Amino acid sequence: MNNVFCPVWLANFAAAVILCPLLFGIIAKVKAFFAGRKGIPLFQLYYDIFKLLRRGVIYSNSVSIFFAAAPCVTLAATVVAFALLPCQNNSSYFAFNGDILLFVYLFALARAFTVLAAMDTASSFEGMGGARELHFSIFSECALMTLFAVLCICGSGEFSLSAIFFAVDDLARNSGLATMALLLAAVGFFIVMLAENCRVPVDDPETHLELTMIHEAMILDYSGVDMAIIHYASALKLWVFGQFMVMMLFPQLPAHWVWAGVFASAAAVGVVESVTARFRLLKVPHYLMGAFAIELAALALFIWENL
Repeated sequence: MNNVFCPVWLANFAAAVILCPLLFGIIAKVKAFFAGRKGIPLFQLYYDIFKLLRRGVIYSNSVSIFFAAAPCVTLAATVVAFALLPCQNNSSYFAFNGDILLFVYLFALARAFTVLAAMDTASSFEGMGGARELHFSIFSECALMTLFAVLCICGSGEFSLSAIFFAVDDLARNSGLATMALLLAAVGFFIVMLAENCRVPVDDPETHLELTMIHEAMILDYSGVDMAIIHYASALKLWVFGQFMVMMLFPQLPAHWVWAGVFASAAAVGVVESVTARFRLLKVPHYLMGAFAIELAALALFIWENL
């Protein structure tokens, strides 16, 4: 593993920063295909972001610094989390022992600021969205931490994402049971990915119905540049989760194939949203506990492999 700045790692970072808004366009195109429609342009999110950047920002008299800081904190946390991921044979320049915990806590930090900003508006509607977000995050983070336990065990006790992915690749090459466990872990992670990125069947970013809104309820008071940052951070977060899943399965994959894998993961999200309906809120914890059970099964297989 190369631990210095290299063209491949920098190219991967630049590709994510530039291309991440395409993921929402791919999801929309897949959903339009299933519905027999033409759908919105592939670059629609770029248009929306540029339009929002030209608009002013309006703040309520009730908000404080948390409301203004939340979009920037969310984007910064997402960028740092992405910077911890390796690419091809190159570890992250920012890799260190324990960065796997920083990875999950960065997204927790972004969630905390988003919920605080929602409560800061003094709107019961946005407070409801924040309460739902915190409630469901308990279950998704439980599954996510179990996945990290799986990766750390099969990574010979390493706590760095870069070291773990390459150790997982070596183990999977030499063991069919480990490969099966890794596939199970990827399925559980995909479920968590849908929940963390506010996708169907957990949430629907296109809805504005009070009874079903979670994430969208928390950002209704944002406008202009702040809303552009939120949309961009959401797209980058989806890229981070997509690349994490690709790297978990194929750590040695060349960078351009990693990008193709991320686009494929976005297409898979579009397929799921096309063939499933949004769950009732009471069913969401059951769905996320299913992801937790899948991760436990993967953990059991890895433990069995090491006995």
